[in-house]
Amino acid sequence: MDTFALIVTIGVALGFTYTNGFHDSANAIATSVSTRALTPRAALAMAAVMNLAGAFMGSGVAKTVSEGLIETPHGNRGMWILFAALVGAIVWNLITWYFGLPSSSSHALFGGMVGAALAGGTEVIWSGVVDKVVIPMFVSPVVGLVVGYLVMVAILWMFRRANPHKAKRGFRIAQTVSAAGMALGHGLQDAQKTMGIVMMALVIADVQGAGDAIPVWVKIACAVMLSLGTYAGGWRIMRTLGRKIIELDPPQGFAAETTGASIMFGSAFLFHAPISTTHVITSAIMGVGATKRVNAVRWGVAKNIILGWFITMPAAAAVAAVSFWIVNLAFVQ
Repeated sequence: MDTFALIVTIGVALGFTYTNGFHDSANAIATSVSTRALTPRAALAMAAVMNLAGAFMGSGVAKTVSEGLIETPHGNRGMWILFAALVGAIVWNLITWYFGLPSSSSHALFGGMVGAALAGGTEVIWSGVVDKVVIPMFVSPVVGLVVGYLVMVAILWMFRRANPHKAKRGFRIAQTVSAAGMALGHGLQDAQKTMGIVMMALVIADVQGAGDAIPVWVKIACAVMLSLGTYAGGWRIMRTLGRKIIELDPPQGFAAETTGASIMFGSAFLFHAPISTTHVITSAIMGVGATKRVNAVRWGVAKNIILGWFITMPAAAAVAAVSFWIVNLAFVQ
């Protein structure tokens, strides 16, 4: 097995994690920053630390990514399939970051895996893709929308007689906790996705066995890169999530973050489903905003974001397939 191919693939996987961090830092902290519950730097530092902690909280999502979506390919060809999958995901992440679209890094990765596997002649486990990716892709935003709406209605009812000024101040403090929960959930979900890819690379290289536990160094490397990426911050996307969908106040921000964090923990621990943090927080913000009045949400911006969700997997798959063919011409033959 070519050690160079293994090192390059793991390096690119860590590069993907870094882009995932700065792409998705907005998910964890945009609401807290836009409501002025936290300063941007404090929010980013807190999110980076919580991302790091979240990465060590489980491995169910990593197992789904490494064993449940495509058959583990073999040899150098297999390693280049993984490499091409990661290139597809990174390119799509950078394009959507540039245009300020909060698309899903997770679905960019899954699209990349499917596209590279098809191009490289490796079997795609379609039942796993449907059960663990496609169904959660449609269900999680609906759940986020409905739960966000209901949580906000409950808050409005519980605090209906409270002094508005005091309540807002209290929720601003509470948002520090909900934002931390959101960042912890992001670490739990997104660091594990890259751990799954690195584990596949190690299995292909015969460094690890298929059923082995994830080595500690893999967890640390993925967690640290996600945290560094998060601290670098994704300001363009933060503007879209924090301001363009709806102007949030602290109670709304708390409701959206609590909803998002709860769904991420539930999906990771109960179903081992690698859901998109972007989908969940965006839909939760929309659900919370709809309690004001339906037209308080800028649905035009929401429509563009949803369009981004639908094209992410096919677009990343196409880039990954082209990447594989280029690598195949250059190295394999």
